[in-house]
Amino acid sequence: MRGAPDGAPTLLGVAGRIKREDVELVRERVRVEEVVGERVALKPAGSGSLKGLCPFHDERTPSFHVRPPLGVWHCFGCGQGGDTIAFLRQADSLTFTEAIEHLASRYGIVLHYEASAGREAEVSGRGRIIEANRVAAEFFANALASPEAQPGRKFLTARGFDREVAERYGIGYSPNSWDALLRHLRSKGFTEAEIASSGLVSQSQRGYYDRFRGRLIWPIRDLTGSVVGFGARKLDESDQGPKYLNTPETPVYHKSSVLYGVDLAKRDIARERRAVIVEGYTDVMAAHLAGVPTAIATCGTAFGEEHVRVVRRLMGDSAGSTVPGKVVFTFDGDQAGQKAAMRAFEQDQSFYADTYVAVAPDGMDPCELRQSQGDGAVRELVANAVPMFKFAILTVFAQLNLDAPEGRVAALRYAAPVVARLRDKGLRSEYARLLAGWIGLPERSVSDEVRRVSRSGRRGGDAGPGGGGDPGSAEYGSGGPRSGVGSGPRAGGRVARLEYETLMAVLQAPDAVPATFDQLDGTAFSSPDFRSIHDAIRAVGGVGSVAELGGPAKWLEAVRATAASVVAGLVTELAVTPMPIEEEPASAAARGEEVDKRRDYVHGLVFKLADELMLRQIGQLRAQMGSPAAAANPAEQAAMLERMRLLEAQRRDLGGES
Repeated sequence: MRGAPDGAPTLLGVAGRIKREDVELVRERVRVEEVVGERVALKPAGSGSLKGLCPFHDERTPSFHVRPPLGVWHCFGCGQGGDTIAFLRQADSLTFTEAIEHLASRYGIVLHYEASAGREAEVSGRGRIIEANRVAAEFFANALASPEAQPGRKFLTARGFDREVAERYGIGYSPNSWDALLRHLRSKGFTEAEIASSGLVSQSQRGYYDRFRGRLIWPIRDLTGSVVGFGARKLDESDQGPKYLNTPETPVYHKSSVLYGVDLAKRDIARERRAVIVEGYTDVMAAHLAGVPTAIATCGTAFGEEHVRVVRRLMGDSAGSTVPGKVVFTFDGDQAGQKAAMRAFEQDQSFYADTYVAVAPDGMDPCELRQSQGDGAVRELVANAVPMFKFAILTVFAQLNLDAPEGRVAALRYAAPVVARLRDKGLRSEYARLLAGWIGLPERSVSDEVRRVSRSGRRGGDAGPGGGGDPGSAEYGSGGPRSGVGSGPRAGGRVARLEYETLMAVLQAPDAVPATFDQLDGTAFSSPDFRSIHDAIRAVGGVGSVAELGGPAKWLEAVRATAASVVAGLVTELAVTPMPIEEEPASAAARGEEVDKRRDYVHGLVFKLADELMLRQIGQLRAQMGSPAAAANPAEQAAMLERMRLLEAQRRDLGGES
C-alpha cells in the first residue's frame, strides 16, 4: 500500500475504517480551489496557477500557490503544502478521517466503513460535534414556531425581520426547559460526552442541563457553512444570565477567530474587496438586507488579530494590490462604541486595506438605523465612513483643551506618531497638513515633528503585516525558490536550477514531456533530493504511465505517495511553482498556441538536462581515456571512443522527436 503524501498518515493508520474506494472518490470530486478559495482570496498567477495570502502564517505579499489541475497547494513562505485533505487538516486541526468525512458530507458522498469488531466504526469526535450542532440548530429553528417562542418572534418583528428572514439566518428559540435539547439529542443517538463536548449543555452536581434556556438563538457558522456554535439573547428580564450567551470554547468553536455571517458574506467580500465590521447579529442581518452584503461581526469578543487574518485572506489584502481594499468598522455612538473603535484602531496596521469608521450621528447601530430611516440610511452610513486615522485622532483631540498651549502640544505628541506610521508617504504629508489645522500649529512645525518621529522608528511603517514572498522575487535569489528540504536549487549554479525547473515542468505537465525523459538513468540528477524524486517517477512507470494511472492529477498523487517522505513536500512545491510562460490567452486559437508554448518549454528543459547528462558522461570518458590504464589497453580505448561517438550522435538528435 502506498504511503500518504507530505507526511500525512496512511489510510490504514488513521482512516482505515473508510473504504479506500470512497476515499479515492472524495479525492476525485473535490476541487482544491473551491475548498481553499473559501479561506483564501485566490488570484490568477499564470500558467494555470492561483495565488493568495497564506492562511498558516502572516505575510505581506502572496506566497501561497494553488495548482487546480493537479489538486495541490504550497506556500513558499512557510513551506506547508499538500492536497485538499492536507489543507483541511492544517486549517481546522482535523485528523485524516475527519477531513474525509467533512468533504464527503459537503459533496454528498456516502462513505462506507470497514466492519470492526462486528460493527462499523464510529464517526470521529469532531464530526459528531458538528452533527450535534446541526441537529440542535434544526431543533431551535422548529421551536421558534411554538407558542412559547412568541416573545422571540415579537423581538424579531419589532426589528424588521419577518419569518422568511428568520429562516434564511436559521434563527431559533431554546425552550425554557432544563433538558429539552438534551433529551432530543439523546433520542438522536448522541452520548452525553458528545453533547457536553459541543458546549450545548452545562454540568452541575446533579448532572447535565441545557446551556440555552428561554432565549432567541442564532446559529454561528464557519466559512464552510457548518454550524460551529450559537449565540443566544435573553428575552425575559427576570433571566439572571447575561444579555448574550455564546457557546464556550470547543474543538470547533473559537471566539477569537469566528465571525458571524462570514458564510454568507465571504464571496461578496472577495469580489468587492471590502468588509464591513458591525457589532451584533441583528446588525449583520440589517446590513445584508439593506444592501451591504459584506457585513460580518465578532461573537462576544473584540475584533482581534485572528479576525484580521481571516478578513485579509478573504479580501486578498496584500502589499502588491493595485487598488487597496476597504475595511469599514461601525460602532455605536456612545462611549463604549468609541472605546471599541479605538481598540480597532490598534489593529489598523495589520491591514494593507484602507480602514474606515462609520458612526451614525445619533448613535444608532445599523439595525436601529434601518428601522428608523430605511435601507438607504444604512448604505449611506457605510459610504460616508471616515478614515480610521482621522477618527482616532479626532476622538483623542475631543478630550484635550486645544485652546491651551499644553493641550496643543499634547495633541501633537499623540498625533505625530500616528501620522508617521502611515505606509503611504503621500498620505503622511497630507495628514500632517490637516493635523496642523486641527491643532492650530504651524504646518512646518507639525511636518518636522512627523519626520522626526518617522526617522526615529515608526511602529509598523512600510514593512506592513507579516512576511512572506513570492517565488521568483529577490528573496529567493537567483537559484529559485527555497525548497525547505535537501540541497535543491539553494546549492546554486546553472545545473541545479536546470534540474529544479525540469522536475517542476515534468510534475506539472507530464502529458507534455518527451519520451527522452523516461530514458534518463539514475545519474541524470546531481542533487540527492531531485534524484529521489526522479526515482519515484521511474517507480510509477515514468511519464508514459500518465494515462494508465488516470491523468496528470492522479499520476502526481502516485509520485508523491511513492517518493521518500523527506522529499514529499518538495514534490508539492515543484508542482505549484509557476512556470515562466505567459498566462493562457482567452481565444480558442490562442489556447492552442499556449499548449504548444508549454510543450516547447517542457521539451526544451528535458533536452537540456539530457544534454547535460551526455556532456558529463563524455567528459568522464575523456578523463578515463587519458589515464595510464586506458593508454595501455587499445581495445578499451576504442570502446570508449565508440561510446563517445554514440553520445555525440544522441546529442545531435536531441530535439528531433515530436
